[in-house]
Amino acid sequence: MIKASNIHKSYGNLEVLKGVDLHIKTGEVVSIVGESGAGKSTLLQILGTLDTPSNTSKYHTEIELNGQSFINMNDKQISKFRNQNIGFVFQFHQLLPEFTALENVLIPTKIAGANEKEATEKAYDLFEDLKIAHRLNHKPNQLSGGEAQRVAVARALINSPKIIYADEPTGNLDSKNADDLHRLFFDLRDKYNQTFVIVTHNPNLAEITDRKLVMKDGMIIE
Repeated sequence: MIKASNIHKSYGNLEVLKGVDLHIKTGEVVSIVGESGAGKSTLLQILGTLDTPSNTSKYHTEIELNGQSFINMNDKQISKFRNQNIGFVFQFHQLLPEFTALENVLIPTKIAGANEKEATEKAYDLFEDLKIAHRLNHKPNQLSGGEAQRVAVARALINSPKIIYADEPTGNLDSKNADDLHRLFFDLRDKYNQTFVIVTHNPNLAEITDRKLVMKDGMIIE
């Protein structure tokens, strides 16, 4: 599903990533762990097309998602590729406060130009799967932290992306809601055969993933 080699990233004189290689299979749930500043979130943003690696020609950097390289795509191509192939879940749910839960979830489908009726039916199914069907028409400030994060997960899944990137998805949740969300990731993987890559400081989540990648000083060390 993901093949990447020799990813470097620098901000001025600060070298954040120092030649990262990784290979993640379809349907895997993989965690990325390491101390703050190790480069975990930067790596996730590059894999998710939200940032670009440095000096790709110098380092012969390669990144493929499902066999397709996006290194040399222009902004319009990248946006379309991201919308069709990638879902994101962040520590803070980042729902738009003026919209209902359902409206928030449907935003990616509108960007993609999807059929409105079919998209809405898919959203209803996801709300059922995520056990938040009773919150369809509530706005973010009417949701608990766990409910808001589940809405964010539904938004990430609505376009049936091939991969979900999650950056500290349970970092803002209490232990019960965090555990519930951990189990949910595996349930979703089993149902939709999607691939999850999760940056986390939560040792419980890291230990139950299919594979744990440890980063230190801008490199994967194990």
